Amino acid sequence: MLATSPQTSARLPVSPALFGQMRAETLPALRPQVAPQNRMNFTDGQEIFAEGDDAAHVYEIVSGAVRTSKLLSDGRRQIDAFHLAGDIFGIELGAEHRFSADALGDVTLIVRRRVSFTARAGEDPAAARDLLTSTMRMLERAQDHLVLLGRKTAMEKVGSFLLSLMERSNGGDHLELPMSRLDIADHLGLTIETVSRTLMELQRKQAIEFAPCSRAIIVKNKGMLRRMAE
Repeated sequence: MLATSPQTSARLPVSPALFGQMRAETLPALRPQVAPQNRMNFTDGQEIFAEGDDAAHVYEIVSGAVRTSKLLSDGRRQIDAFHLAGDIFGIELGAEHRFSADALGDVTLIVRRRVSFTARAGEDPAAARDLLTSTMRMLERAQDHLVLLGRKTAMEKVGSFLLSLMERSNGGDHLELPMSRLDIADHLGLTIETVSRTLMELQRKQAIEFAPCSRAIIVKNKGMLRRMAE
């Protein structure tokens, strides 16, 4: 459920799920002026919305990271996406969330009503084009993730994941990972032991190295990492 932030005392109804990553800067026509009361803060592990909650709002990440996931019938967790600063998530076709969303560390979100967000697309041709373009990008990400889950080896999965994070972090070689290795495993359809072994193998081959502290990874050889991900 939504938490109350210092900027607002009203409890907003919980909100919408996601198809992949939609970038806020690709939707200029859909971004009205943000009122201070539309910002909400969440702490590490705090639930933003749960599967089955009403999909009444759309979210933009100002800072931090969010994971969206589904709990399977056998108790396993499948993480479908990680959302970073600048991403928009929570857009649903139906009335309810298909996934739950949780904060990875401290997170600040901009919360907009879904009806207002989609109404602009219906009224403004530029907004409609922005929304269509971003929806197609989300579909591409979903298709890439299906291939990654179904066809790639553990090395290819982990390599592809790190390359994707690099691209979303403007190509920088220093990757601050807000997610744990268990999160990565649940996203890639691997065990945490396999993820750890694969990262150690990438370090042994000098494609990456682990930063002295935190979960940061430094990509030392992007070309090698790309070859190992193919």
